[in-house]
Amino acid sequence: MAVCIAVIAKENYPLYIRSVPVQNELKFHYTVHTSLDVVEEKISAVGKAMADQRELYLGLLYPTEDYKMFRKLHNSFTDVMCNPFYNPGDTIQSKAFDSMVSAMMVQAS
Repeated sequence: MAVCIAVIAKENYPLYIRSVPVQNELKFHYTVHTSLDVVEEKISAVGKAMADQRELYLGLLYPTEDYKMFRKLHNSFTDVMCNPFYNPGDTIQSKAFDSMVSAMMVQAS
């Protein structure tokens, strides 16, 4: 089910990328960075023309049945952010976060 998981910083760069299988890792990194470019283009277009606010809607980014998986990922990400030793904006290198993502990917396979 989940073949790639990416956590994006508010400045629009990846903090964490993990993909399974490893041989397609470059493809998924490219897809994540391309998606970030699309989001950045949408955001920059807002400043130029505020006429149509509906254009900002990117669509449903995940299936609703995957909400529980997203919730687990969000809770684990919150734990990383609340860690007093984590500096916001740094790459996520938490073993607990990485093992939770790995478990999600194995479960989904």
